[in-house]
This record gives sequence, structure tokens and C-alpha cells, in this order.
Amino acid sequence: MSSRPGRAVRRALTAIVPVTALLALAACGTDATPAADTAKAAASDSPGLTAARNALRTYSKRPDKIPVTQPVGKKIPTGKKIDFVLCGVQSCQDLADFFTAAADQLGWRVNQIPTQGTPESVQAAYETAVRDKPDAVISSGFPRAVYAKQLAQLKAAGIPVIQSNADDVVGDGIELLKNGPKEVGVQGEMLASWAVADSGAQANTVYFDLPAYTILKPVKDSFAAKYKELCPSCALDAVDVPITSIGKDIPDRVVSYVRSHPKVDHIVFSLGLLNVGVPSALKTAGITGKHIAVNVGDAQNYQYIQSGLSDAAVALNSHESMWLQADALARRFTGQSMDVDQKAVLPLTLITKDNLSMAVGDFPLVKNYQAQFQALWGLN
Repeated sequence: MSSRPGRAVRRALTAIVPVTALLALAACGTDATPAADTAKAAASDSPGLTAARNALRTYSKRPDKIPVTQPVGKKIPTGKKIDFVLCGVQSCQDLADFFTAAADQLGWRVNQIPTQGTPESVQAAYETAVRDKPDAVISSGFPRAVYAKQLAQLKAAGIPVIQSNADDVVGDGIELLKNGPKEVGVQGEMLASWAVADSGAQANTVYFDLPAYTILKPVKDSFAAKYKELCPSCALDAVDVPITSIGKDIPDRVVSYVRSHPKVDHIVFSLGLLNVGVPSALKTAGITGKHIAVNVGDAQNYQYIQSGLSDAAVALNSHESMWLQADALARRFTGQSMDVDQKAVLPLTLITKDNLSMAVGDFPLVKNYQAQFQALWGLN
């Protein structure tokens, strides 16, 4: 995880195409077609809007199978000790809890090591793991540059390290990486498709990002690219938020921005936790008519959707990803390759009020994922 300070607000894209009013004159005279009506008619017929709506239909479907089908095929040893390095925010605590639930099924013990998300605290946590000599180390969100020294020590000791949601690559100590930079880009495309479809290709969007989490950069980049592709005339601005604002002044920052940019009608957050407190802050400020979507939804954001305070959330595969990482370690502990797990494509779903019935708390995407993994492990 990087500790870069937040950058200033900047314009990422502005592609506003003027529409000229059409005058149709007849002998008795007729009224001019309003420019806004012409723009709406053009947008409704645009290939980009059609593509966005089609994409949403696909993204809104809930998967019914986990992405791994090959049984472990050997008796999985019990008594393993796994160190899980936390990243300092609730979403990582959730991941650790989901992994712990999987480990319990396999008779393993998980030691959760807290951090504040700063480089110093992450290094200290990995130092603890090195001294602890576990059978494996798992973490989420940290680029290897933060803990390179400790990673080398773990590799030398033959202790596998598994990463997820990190801007990194497999190799040199990291034996498995899920939701890496090549996989998360689709999250940005999902959000862009939502903004274009929800607005009828008339969106004026602001994208709030958290650059301290470098894995979110591919999400931001793919959002901007897909948004421009689907709707060249839709306006887009980008605002970087410092990590120190989490749980503090993010709602005030959003209100301030929207007040000074009243034409903005869609607000997108690269991480669900950035939206916490924002809907109520907008309401208190008397700001209405804004549509909100987040990446990496959570229980709070699903409640917002249910209450009509937010509109959409990309549901991450948090449950399935953690159980898949347990599956990978089960294979390694039985002398097998983890390639089947590395190649597995984890599911994603876009949640709106239309399919919110599936969302209770931080919900799994595959309803019976536990039973499916247990079958691979020979437990049922």
C-alpha cells in the first residue's frame, strides 16, 4: 500500500459536444426543436447507450458456481498456522474473517495481525510474521515495495505469501495474487456502464478516488476509458482523496465539490467506504437529484441502496476470493500446484435496487459457495 498524499482535484476528461438546434420551417411556420430534446433523442439512439444497457444486464446477473471445479484429491493436513496481515480498514478485516471461516473448516488456525495501513505499520506486521514462522502469510492491498525485505525473508524460509487486491505480480515470494491489476479493470467498466445507462448517455460525473491504494488506479483508468468510449459527450471530473480523510471529512469534501459544480448529477467512488456519510451530508446540505455508485460495496452501501440514498455498487467477490485462497493453500500443503486457483476468474456483480434482494450485509455472490468448496476439499 502506498502512502502517497492525495493529489489536488483535477479534470480527467471533458468531452462536451455542443448540439445545434434544428429549425424546420414550413409555409405556416413551426417551432424550433429544443436543443436539449435533440440531444436526448441522439443519446437514446447511440450505440454507446445500447452497449451500456446490455452490459448492465450481464453485470447484474448473480453467478451460481465458484470458479474452481477440480477437487484437491488428497487428504488436507490440519493444524496449519496462517498469519493474516490486515490493511487498516474494515474491508480488510472482513476479508480476514472470511478467510478464517474457511480455515476453520480445514482445521487451521489464523493469527490476524493489525496495521494502520501505513508503510511502517505494515513492515512491523510482516516482521511479526517472519518471527512467527507460520505455514503461510496472507494480506491484501500492499505493493511488495512496502515489505520487500520481509518478503525475501519469508521466501528464504519457504513460507508462501498470498496477496489480493494489490498492484503486484506473482513471483519472488508471492505465490498467488487475486484481484490484481489485470483483473480489477472490469470494475471500472461496470461503473462506467452504469453511469451512462442510468443517465441515458447524458451524465455529468465526478469520480472520487483513493490513490493511496494503488490497486484502485486500474479501476479509475478503465472507468475513464469505458466512459469516454460509451459516451463521448458525457462530462467527467476526477477528485483524489487522501487516506487521512477516511472516517473524517470525506462527506464535507463531496458536499463542497457538488456545491461548486451544480451540473454534476452522478457521483462515483472507487471504494465503498468513501461514500459512508455522504448521502446524509448531501441531504443536510439540501442537495438532491444526485445519483451515487461505489466500487467494492459493503453492508452500509447496500443499506443506502435499499433506502434510495445511493443507486449502485460493484459487489466484490470477497467471500469467494478468501475461500479460493484457502483452496490454493490446501493444494500447496498437499504438494500440488496453485495454478488452478491463479487462473480462476472470480465473479463480480453490479447491485442496484432491482437485484438488491440478494444483498443482506456483506453477502457472497455465489449463494452456496461454502458447500462447493467443501466438496472440493472432500468435506461433504
